[in-house]
Amino acid sequence: MALTADPSAELRRNRWIMFVLVAVVVGSLAALAAATGWEETWASLSALTSGQVAVLLALSLINYVLRGLRWFLYCRVVHVPVSLIQAFRHYFGGFAMTVTPGRLGELVRMRWINQETRFPYERAAPILLMDRAADLAAMGILLFLAFLLSAEVASASLLPVAAVSLVVALLLTRQSIAMAAITLFWRTVGRWPRLFARLRMAARTLGPFSHPYIVFPALAAGLLGWFCEGLALQYLLIWLGAEIDIWPAVGIFALAMITGGATGAPGGLGGAEAAMVGLLSLQGIPLEISVPATVIIRLTTLWFAIAIGVGVFPIATHFANKGQRLRET
Repeated sequence: MALTADPSAELRRNRWIMFVLVAVVVGSLAALAAATGWEETWASLSALTSGQVAVLLALSLINYVLRGLRWFLYCRVVHVPVSLIQAFRHYFGGFAMTVTPGRLGELVRMRWINQETRFPYERAAPILLMDRAADLAAMGILLFLAFLLSAEVASASLLPVAAVSLVVALLLTRQSIAMAAITLFWRTVGRWPRLFARLRMAARTLGPFSHPYIVFPALAAGLLGWFCEGLALQYLLIWLGAEIDIWPAVGIFALAMITGGATGAPGGLGGAEAAMVGLLSLQGIPLEISVPATVIIRLTTLWFAIAIGVGVFPIATHFANKGQRLRET
């Protein structure tokens, strides 16, 4: 099962997609800033101190570390023979591929695992599925908590999104449902038996992930990690002069991230920013604050992750190639 023939080439091929989307997003946000007056927007941006930016980056880093620990936990579930350092290297390096459509480029993590350990793709693939599902479940729970604990957020939009997120996460990770879906698809298509055999093998590995001693730590890591990102949004808005409680901020951040992810655009570009500005406006926060807040929070979350990934990517590739060469000699 070939995943990414050349990760570096894949990264280069998808840069143009990122540049186009970034140009559209920057242009749209600039238009909003111009509509409110550049002076107000710039005053909001320049009001932040370096210490405050450091706090925002630290909260994002807590999220990444907790999710990296969850990745290592999932690797242990399927007995991938990697150390904690290797797991973090693979996980953080994969952030560089966030710019690919639907973040499919993050499959490079599977390639690195295979190159370093010869662990089969089909046995490691459920880790990626579970990682996505755990994030979706954590977002759904945070939205549900925001619905319960905040009277300020547009609650009517939170509850259905929370419910759908939890249902989708459950459907993606249930072994019986996955096996039934693969079998039904195989009977419908009736071709590529080797591919479907590998898919069924991958689906069989989902069972151990449903044990409580795996589910609860994984959910806790996602909940705390993404809560830190919502907390960062609250701090940022307060520093920019807008009063907002923690749960409305968490709900807005989670809903914006799910909205962006649903578009399939790299990193949710466009969708997440539009949703965040719109949701903040519904809270009565003026554009001269909501626009720079959206710009800053995306820089300290999405683009901070990509920057880390770009830095770790060549290191992860080096060790993966080195591991492959050692096995071939």
